[in-house]
Amino acid sequence: MKTRPTIELVHEGHYAAEVDVTQIETDSEWAPYYGLEDIEKLDKVRLALRRGDLKAAAKLARVYELRPISAAE
Repeated sequence: MKTRPTIELVHEGHYAAEVDVTQIETDSEWAPYYGLEDIEKLDKVRLALRRGDLKAAAKLARVYELRPISAAE
């Protein structure tokens, strides 16, 4: 079994977050996958963004506000 740090992007509404997680690689056909703690972390960030609780999300991830831009003609 090998582990590898990676970043998972979570997007909700006008916000996105980069969440640091550890990917687990095994010989299983389900690999690669995340551990339970990382899954719970991703869920907490997603729910915090959905509620608009940026402070809670920022404790677990790097949070960004998404703004549309218009194309230059």
